[in-house]
Amino acid sequence: MCGVNRQAGERGRCHMSARLTLARAALHLWEEPPISGTRGSGTVFFSGCPLGCIYCQNRPIASGKIGKEVPRKRLEEIFWELCEAGAHNINLVTATQFAPTVVEAIRAVRSEGFSLPFVWNTSGYECRKTLELLRGQIDIFLTDLRYSTAAPAAAYSGAPDYPAVARDAIREMVAQTGECQFDAAGIMTRGTLVRILLLPGHLADAKLSLLHLWRHYGDRICISLMRQSTPIGDLPPPLDRRVEEAEYASLVRYARGLGVTNAFVQDAEAAKESFIPLFDCTGI
Repeated sequence: MCGVNRQAGERGRCHMSARLTLARAALHLWEEPPISGTRGSGTVFFSGCPLGCIYCQNRPIASGKIGKEVPRKRLEEIFWELCEAGAHNINLVTATQFAPTVVEAIRAVRSEGFSLPFVWNTSGYECRKTLELLRGQIDIFLTDLRYSTAAPAAAYSGAPDYPAVARDAIREMVAQTGECQFDAAGIMTRGTLVRILLLPGHLADAKLSLLHLWRHYGDRICISLMRQSTPIGDLPPPLDRRVEEAEYASLVRYARGLGVTNAFVQDAEAAKESFIPLFDCTGI
């Protein structure tokens, strides 16, 4: 949709060509409890991103400056290696720009008996065509709903259409996965988990996102109320500060007032740079 021929090596809005590029593959313990569990989520970080938020905490890989090109076969090997390391699932982080190749890899390992759930970890800026490609291949959608209004979406991510696109994407995700399902240990095996990242000074927008999710899906989905916005680099106010305790407490109270029960909250410790993984091509 950005009008370049990525198959010919040109780079699109996502900063990547069509050549599969990875930045990290390792067990990850910092996702929501039913994703990370006790052993960790088998997380594969892909280079590039079709959204490009100015506050991105993964900017080195989102900008395409870090990563290693690999053949599809290597991605399949990584899936097996993470499985052998004890991962509860395979967590595909920002894989949208490589969706066709990733789907081929999933199909290949499943034909060999691979049984771990696959998680599509996304900003929510997904078109229907991509999600249709994922149908039957992804067990869990771990998606953001970052904005409910066009103004912050345009100012911070260059995507004024984000609210409409993300809401439509979530509708399709829930249609594909149905209600959330868990195993005996409380690990999610199927379903959609939506993250609302509270940005400093944008409490009203976050509440609108929460209200939309509750009205349309109730407790059929899980919701994660996130406060981990960490100012990195030169950001404009109010993004140049962390979320205030009163802001986050207000969002949590609002969720309780609506009747939300399938939700997760974050400790203030999450807003630290130490929680950002080291993107050094580990496991690639």
